Amino acid sequence: MQFNQLQIHGSYLIESSPFADSRGVFRRSFCMTEFQQAGVSFQIRQTNISENFACNTLRGFHFQMAPFGEDKIMTPVSGRFFNVTIDLRPDSPTFLTQQTIQLNSEARHALLIPKGCANAFLTLAPDSTMLYYMSELYSPSHYYGFRWNDPLVNVDWPAQPISISEKDQQYADFDLSTYLALYSRTNGQQR
Repeated sequence: MQFNQLQIHGSYLIESSPFADSRGVFRRSFCMTEFQQAGVSFQIRQTNISENFACNTLRGFHFQMAPFGEDKIMTPVSGRFFNVTIDLRPDSPTFLTQQTIQLNSEARHALLIPKGCANAFLTLAPDSTMLYYMSELYSPSHYYGFRWNDPLVNVDWPAQPISISEKDQQYADFDLSTYLALYSRTNGQQR
């Protein structure tokens, strides 16, 4: 596995080393030893699969606050995705940086997103499936989001979404002062 640092501090594009023969392709999607050798600490506590039937399906922006902040490894199993990550860590050198990347199953790459970042994606092909490895369990009381078309983050989406959940549509705009107060209140909490 090769770990390529991306624009947001602690975010990596992970390239696997597939083995191919007449049967097909075999590759690792996670190896704790290789992660440790790259200086990346990651413990899997939950896995999720997002199956998206239509092209231009949008999910996000989502994140969990401390003490349930979660690192994510996102691996496209089928299809193509336009992924957007926003660094929400006030102490990060890339605070409020927007990172976009296209992911597809053919490239066999994965994206590591550090805790404290919000994430969203738009599918660029029908029948696009994403596998998530999560470092933390889902905690509804620590789960937050903001609108995909929030003017503060001003994402240049490649297409207009045609399918968005009601919950994602109803998120409010990102309010920086409210967020910083919440961050300050929750960041010192222990689980």
